Amino acid sequence: MSRIVQMLSMVKFGHSIFALPFALQAAWLAADGMPEPLAFALILVAAVAARTAAMAFNRYADRDIDGDNPRTAGREIPSGVLSANFVLLVVVVSAVIFVGAAWALNPLSGKLALPVLAVLLGYSLVKRFSFLAHLVLGLSLALAPLAAWIAIRGELQGVLHPVGWLALAVWTWVAGFDVIYSCQDADYDREHGLHSIPARFGVSKALLISRGLHVGTVVCLVLFTCSANLQWIYGVAVAASACLLAWEQSLVKAHDLSRVNLAFFTINGCIGVMLFVGLILDMNFAGGGAGL
Repeated sequence: MSRIVQMLSMVKFGHSIFALPFALQAAWLAADGMPEPLAFALILVAAVAARTAAMAFNRYADRDIDGDNPRTAGREIPSGVLSANFVLLVVVVSAVIFVGAAWALNPLSGKLALPVLAVLLGYSLVKRFSFLAHLVLGLSLALAPLAAWIAIRGELQGVLHPVGWLALAVWTWVAGFDVIYSCQDADYDREHGLHSIPARFGVSKALLISRGLHVGTVVCLVLFTCSANLQWIYGVAVAASACLLAWEQSLVKAHDLSRVNLAFFTINGCIGVMLFVGLILDMNFAGGGAGL
């Protein structure tokens, strides 16, 4: 039980809230309401298992880097709380559960499970050779709404319109806040040959890039709202999300990174939940999502 608690802490289980609300938005649209209970349960299992596999593999792949970096030396593997072999076992078990849940949903989801898993696990290695690792992380989470749409519809028809806009919003949103988070390690990454936007361009320029990405997020959410035939309730949620993103950006300065955790964890978690609730309310009380 102690290992399980430590494992949940290691993979930041509570942060499943980042991608899951967007997957559920796509599922609600694809099903024109609440999905069937079995499909809903399988989507939840697949989403959580995929994220657990990705996060555990990240900790496993980065165990030496984490142990050398003073900011991350207290993480579970470097500190000896969990063994590397146990974490690798978590990766394997979570991956098997993800693939099994995908096949249980429909054949197309099952066929796409391994390529998706390759992207999720591959992200952890990108920073060793490219500063575009943030975009790969964004892509990893952007696959969630696309996968949920396919999980319900069982086909690719309609994926790029409108759910593609939602996926692009997630892509730019995640990449933008990951750039902010990576600013904490800009000096360490530069000195140790690791690649990131802050390490390559400096913290000030990295924050400008993050702001540009988040402007793109708002644009994509507006386009998603229009293409999904959503109405004013979801529009209000998008406007509120834009305000939260602006607040997030205002919290972090090149000379003051002390509020990164507030910007990274708290605000971003609120955005995902608020948009999901906004979509449900819009579909139920404003007639949004009709005709998809």
